[in-house]
Amino acid sequence: MIKVNIHEVKVHLSRYLARVEKGETVVICRRNVPIAQLRPLPKERNRPRPVGLHKGKIEVPEAFFEPLPEKLLSAFEGGASEE
Repeated sequence: MIKVNIHEVKVHLSRYLARVEKGETVVICRRNVPIAQLRPLPKERNRPRPVGLHKGKIEVPEAFFEPLPEKLLSAFEGGASEE
């Protein structure tokens, strides 16, 4: 992690972006007080996520598919909750 003041970043933005691309974090300061971070974004997946990794490991109970109670549905729709 490196710290630089705003003026330095404005003058040498390409240089700091190149360092960020290599994985470094740049802390941008105003009068030596940190105000922001420039850091690399996570890498995008180059292949789709596999489906069904936990097949057979997770069991969904039958109650999951039953309708919700009217009181709970009303609360989701902004209705008053009666306790």
